[in-house]
Amino acid sequence: MTENTIYMGVNAPKIHQRIIGQLMMRLGMLFYIEKRIPYEPFPETMIDESQTSPTPDILLFDNEKRQNKVIIEVSGNTGARRDFEKVKTLVEEYGVPEGFVYNYDTEKWMKYRLGEGEDARRPSYIDSIGVDLNDLLQ
Repeated sequence: MTENTIYMGVNAPKIHQRIIGQLMMRLGMLFYIEKRIPYEPFPETMIDESQTSPTPDILLFDNEKRQNKVIIEVSGNTGARRDFEKVKTLVEEYGVPEGFVYNYDTEKWMKYRLGEGEDARRPSYIDSIGVDLNDLLQ
């Protein structure tokens, strides 16, 4: 390596990747195998493919209507609140019906609904498909 090498990386510890992997696997099973949910799960996919745009950890996409339906971020204590603010902004700015943040340090979920705000009643439940994200991590 030379002295001018630029190191690039992301803050993605193994636990972060493990949670994303579990959610992707189980959401993928529900979509691809069991055909129980109508939205396809994508990891690290741009919200707006027509331009450079944010890439949530997981995006559930309605291929038929060509619409983003759910975004999910995975974080630890140090980034959970900041990620929730990001999710709120993305939900409102891009018209995504539901956004979630999972804090793996506390094992708690936060949920934000378009036009309604934070939903503390069922913070891990995806209303549009009737799936509790927390059950996918068990």
